Amino acid sequence: MTAERNRLSQKKLLTQAVLKFLLGVILLGAFIFLPAGSWDYWQGWLLMGVLFIPMFIAGIIMMIKNPELLRKRLNAKEQEGEQRTVVKISGLLFIACFVLCGLNWRFEWCLLPDWAVWTATVVFVGAYLLYAEVLRENTYLSRTIEVQENQKVIDSGLYGIVRHPMYLATTLLFLTMPIILASPLSFLVMLGYLPVIAKRIRNEERVLLQGLKGYDLYLQKVKYKIIPFIW
Repeated sequence: MTAERNRLSQKKLLTQAVLKFLLGVILLGAFIFLPAGSWDYWQGWLLMGVLFIPMFIAGIIMMIKNPELLRKRLNAKEQEGEQRTVVKISGLLFIACFVLCGLNWRFEWCLLPDWAVWTATVVFVGAYLLYAEVLRENTYLSRTIEVQENQKVIDSGLYGIVRHPMYLATTLLFLTMPIILASPLSFLVMLGYLPVIAKRIRNEERVLLQGLKGYDLYLQKVKYKIIPFIW
């Protein structure tokens, strides 16, 4: 019976992961290419490739080696009311950014040169590798803010340098997306992500201080939240 339950659980997890992946591809494609009015928006295909191909590979690796981590990453239902607001604001910000990117390409308002697009792509891939390293170091990571059962403070590796290396990675990813899409106007819109992530960090640290043993000592040990010597 236990083996059968595990098999059904694995099948359910795989189905959930595939459906969310396909939904993400469809939605992002719609937000980019419909406003662009053409499939010839090569920067859009570039972003789709560097975003979803590594995501697909990472999903397979987590499914094989650490299905529990994959389950946590797929859980996006926030329990904290403040964080639900942050998620909604972030969602609207991303939709506005991608739609504006498509419109910018369609009407050629202000397009960045190819060298800027490729430079941003290199930074994006580097941020993705940073993201993967954070997942390797911290198996407690989920997409929601919570204190998990038997959770311990991670204070080595990247976590010995900054408190939130995951947010460093996602900030780099999100800020390079509009540049890959050749839209400086959308980059200005995406700068709105900075106060959003700052608000999320404040709430997350408050939750962890209340529920995670030793987190207060960790805050004293590691002074910087995202960027060493700056923030």
